[in-house]
Amino acid sequence: MIIGIVKEIKSSEYRVAATPGAVTELVRNGHEVIVEHDAGTGSGFTDEMYEAAGAIVADEAERVWTSVDMIYKVKEIFPEEFKYLREGLIIFTYIHSNAHLDQTKALMESKCISIAYEDISDDKGQWPLLSPMSELAGKGGFLAALHFSQTINGGTGKLLANVCGVETPVITIIGCGNAGLGACELAAAFGNRVNVLDINHDAMMDAKKRLPQNVTFMFSNRENLVECMKTSDVIINCVLWPKTRKDHLIYREDLKLMKKGAMIIDVACDEGGAIETCRSTTHTDPIYFVDGVMHYCVDNIPSAFAQTASATLSNATLPFALAIANKGVKQALKDDKHLRRGLTTFDGKLTLLETAKKLNLPYTSADEIVSTF
Repeated sequence: MIIGIVKEIKSSEYRVAATPGAVTELVRNGHEVIVEHDAGTGSGFTDEMYEAAGAIVADEAERVWTSVDMIYKVKEIFPEEFKYLREGLIIFTYIHSNAHLDQTKALMESKCISIAYEDISDDKGQWPLLSPMSELAGKGGFLAALHFSQTINGGTGKLLANVCGVETPVITIIGCGNAGLGACELAAAFGNRVNVLDINHDAMMDAKKRLPQNVTFMFSNRENLVECMKTSDVIINCVLWPKTRKDHLIYREDLKLMKKGAMIIDVACDEGGAIETCRSTTHTDPIYFVDGVMHYCVDNIPSAFAQTASATLSNATLPFALAIANKGVKQALKDDKHLRRGLTTFDGKLTLLETAKKLNLPYTSADEIVSTF
């Protein structure tokens, strides 16, 4: 199979889908890899490193898109790239189809085969291609709070740490998954009073064994959330909100409960998701205010740590990319129910139920499609 790695065109996106080490593995398995010029530069990987790994370096994105069987990338497909979509082309990336109607329609109309990292599952019912980025996003979310709490960056000037002689800041983290624990690890290490809210008692018990005494675990209900909103200096949301839900955990009217100068960091960045007032922002324009509350909702936090993010993402996605390349996409989908869970579109059909419901589009199950192979 011919596999293409393109340079990401999203604003402030510096990650690359495959490291030179991953390219080496693909080439060793008999596949040809074409890498767009400077695709890995933002992550510290040069064209020469990719050539040494056995890749061909192409001067332009168009050559990559038009020459390959599979595009292996990081972010969703942007309008400038729609023209390259074609029947039979395999797209393997983060797609977030429910949030991008134009992209989803373009994928369907092109009749390409698209597989979303974020929807691939595992035997534990978790999302193995999201978890490495989730940990980085959680840690990056706390570091963003630390940065934007500074007076020189528009904050109140309160240091988010335990400093002798002043009141210790309170950080509330919604969600005890990979992102929440990543944020909690740093917030607690800085000596803050940390609240973690979740509905999974077992997850909180497991986390309690690993985290220090300045972390309090609370069941996520309205009463506890309201109390945390009143007392917290920072609320970090790490909950991925179900695509079909129309309600929220924090509503706009709730912002009046929060302390003056409080911040909301929405790591999940579901627009209109767990936090009603969330809208995606970028690294170049990261914050905005609603009713006096600073919001930080950058939707690609891991890009700020591009080398670490690219390496961990590549490690997680490579086994699936190899399965697709070695077996062919149809056999790989047939053999692996978890990869099949990530199938988004196939031959013009939308195969992700959550997206079909949210966008009111026709749905065909992946199992039904695979049964025809």
